[in-house]
Amino acid sequence: MQKIIDAEKSDLFDVAPHVACARPPMMREVRAANARVYINISFDLKQQVFLDFVLQHYITTGVEELDQDKLTPLLRLKYHNSSADAGADLGKPDEIGRAFAGFQKHLYVLDSSA
Repeated sequence: MQKIIDAEKSDLFDVAPHVACARPPMMREVRAANARVYINISFDLKQQVFLDFVLQHYITTGVEELDQDKLTPLLRLKYHNSSADAGADLGKPDEIGRAFAGFQKHLYVLDSSA
């Protein structure tokens, strides 16, 4: 369906409202930029760097990159398989998990101007 309406860089969450209500789909890049505002005021610099890394994968690949099962592979990729480095930068595993899950709700905040 994303191909049909020329919205391949948008999430399925945006395609359905477009089809049902003629609401223009929001590109993942725009969603990521909106979420960065929250990230920049809510997380320290090292967490911001990691979450920006996650957002880049989200923009390129899609919402699948935000699945909790992707956290460990993303950490391994970013920190070259060094859990010690990831922990030193981002904190304890539960803190990392909270940061990973915590920013995601800000990707899908409804735009009040729409």
